[in-house]
Amino acid sequence: MEEQKTQKSIFEVMNPQQTFLFGLVGGVMLLCTIGFFILLGLFLKGGNIGSLSNNGNKDNTVVANNTDDNNKVDVNNGAPTNINVKAVDTKTDHIRGNKDAKITIIEFSDPECPFCKRFHETMLQVIEKYSDNVRWIYRNMPLDGLHSQARTEANALECAGAQGKFWEYTDLLYKTTNSNNSLDLTLLPKFATQVGLNLTKFNTCFNNKDFASKIQADEADGQAAGGQGTPYSVLIGPNGEKTAINGAYPFAQVEQMIQQYLN
Repeated sequence: MEEQKTQKSIFEVMNPQQTFLFGLVGGVMLLCTIGFFILLGLFLKGGNIGSLSNNGNKDNTVVANNTDDNNKVDVNNGAPTNINVKAVDTKTDHIRGNKDAKITIIEFSDPECPFCKRFHETMLQVIEKYSDNVRWIYRNMPLDGLHSQARTEANALECAGAQGKFWEYTDLLYKTTNSNNSLDLTLLPKFATQVGLNLTKFNTCFNNKDFASKIQADEADGQAAGGQGTPYSVLIGPNGEKTAINGAYPFAQVEQMIQQYLN
């Protein structure tokens, strides 16, 4: 009589240690798979994520605004609706475009934020097309928790502004440098020379941190206005209407927001 053969499962031939390791590896692979599909779902939604605030909360995801039949833009869901922002001072604020324009965009920015660099290009397009109707105000909001060099670079921007070259220096810095603390800070005085600044005055201002209190005041203003990350901007209409631009909106979307006040 032949002996009946039985087929054992893999778990019957494994010792307890092997069974534990098998289960552990399987669990990790399952979690990785779930995480992959979660990230894939977020990506497919088309969200455009900005830099995070110092408190660790995710911020400045660009949300597609809804439009009504009149093609007017609604406030995006992720942005504050009650916005308090310091009034523009034409003597101390950095203003690009017509100083008396009926539409104002106040931007709070971090020079080490990659999304701020993207939005800088958007705002250059805005001013190129709407310089008579829009004025662009730049205020500082360095995120120290993410970008340890941002405050130093903000100080350099302000020192350039003290010699009337704020925008020239800012454009150069935003255009030619990478983000996330990759800039060699020894280049900051060289940028000053490139845009025609008095290097001695620049270095004195820069080394003394002459604008530290102004940068802190800008930060406080941005936070009071609802900003928790960068870029964060406030669009102000002709009658004081305020709308948050909570992230690196593309030009077409910002233009749509502007057009509702021009039509």
